[in-house]
Amino acid sequence: MSTTPTENPPANANEGCVGPTSQSAGKASACAGCPNQSACSSGAFSSPAALAAKEKERAELRNALSNVTHVVLVLSGKGGVGKSTVATQIAQTLSSRNYSVGLLDVDICGPSIPRMAGVLHREVHQSQSGWEPVYANANLAVMSISFLLEEGDAAVVWRGPRKNGLIKQFLTETDWGVGGLDYLIVDTPPGTSDEHISIVQYLNDARSDGGDSSNIHNKSGASGAIVVTTPEEVSMSDVRKELNFCKKTKVPVLGIVENMSGLQIRVSDLKFFQDGADESSECTSRAMEMLKEKCPEVLSMMAAAEVFPPSGFGPKGMAEKFNVPYLGKLPLDPNLLKSCEEGVSFVDTYGSSPAASPLNDIVDKLIIALPVEDDEEEGEDVDMQP
Repeated sequence: MSTTPTENPPANANEGCVGPTSQSAGKASACAGCPNQSACSSGAFSSPAALAAKEKERAELRNALSNVTHVVLVLSGKGGVGKSTVATQIAQTLSSRNYSVGLLDVDICGPSIPRMAGVLHREVHQSQSGWEPVYANANLAVMSISFLLEEGDAAVVWRGPRKNGLIKQFLTETDWGVGGLDYLIVDTPPGTSDEHISIVQYLNDARSDGGDSSNIHNKSGASGAIVVTTPEEVSMSDVRKELNFCKKTKVPVLGIVENMSGLQIRVSDLKFFQDGADESSECTSRAMEMLKEKCPEVLSMMAAAEVFPPSGFGPKGMAEKFNVPYLGKLPLDPNLLKSCEEGVSFVDTYGSSPAASPLNDIVDKLIIALPVEDDEEEGEDVDMQP
């Protein structure tokens, strides 16, 4: 009776999982303490009906994602580090370079992508080919639970199975257009919870080789993950857990983005206060006049401040420790926040802003890591909309 680990165990399985359809499932030593042990030992996953249902699900997932070239997960073990900002602006930047891009929001309880992509209060429509996503522009299609809620401020109070069911629907029933996608960017919630396990498992079912020798992707269904962190240890300690999650689930890490690495702003955009930071003590006009009179060249300089002091060697050192790429720093930039509030492409709208060049560099590295075969045709505008 073989106990050799399977190639594609459940994402939340123990190390050395023998697989839910193995004869020793739920009984092998590696099964001790696994959340799936009871179901596996009962044969719930290995009955003819269960195997047929699983194969049908795999076929649906493969068919739905067959015209998606790359799936990129944007992850972070910590909330509030700017993961949705990074996901949205990477998608916006790729679409402005004429790539066909999908932006999928699987942060079921805190969907912020519609506002950041400029498609708030829009609705998805059902067609014969599935859900039609909302288009931020001709090259950027967006899908989020926010489009399905009657009220924008409604709380989504769902347990895991219902969340997982919606994620599956997003993957199997969204019609990304006739030409498909070059990149599907998936914005995930913080942590390593049900949503992460489900999206990884569904992508594995859809895109891992499954005996198809023509498949060009790695053993993970996801093409890779971009992991977002801020420089301080409070954030990095959780992000290390996310990196270990990627290692366990065999999701390649495309790199770490160090977000909010410091405040950078032109001196001419600063506000000045005489005493404290309340409005009554603001003296910006007087300070600017003094600078214009006595030292005008300072006004065109950049001012910088370290908002989150880095811990140890910072995110770059963490990348070296985990042997994954370091994609670079994104400074705190007020115009980056504005672009997300306004729902526009940051690099197109605020191209001379401090964070624009670093963001373009990150996107350049993503394209190099995950090239699209038809890059030579990139100059041709392709309308994704059905």
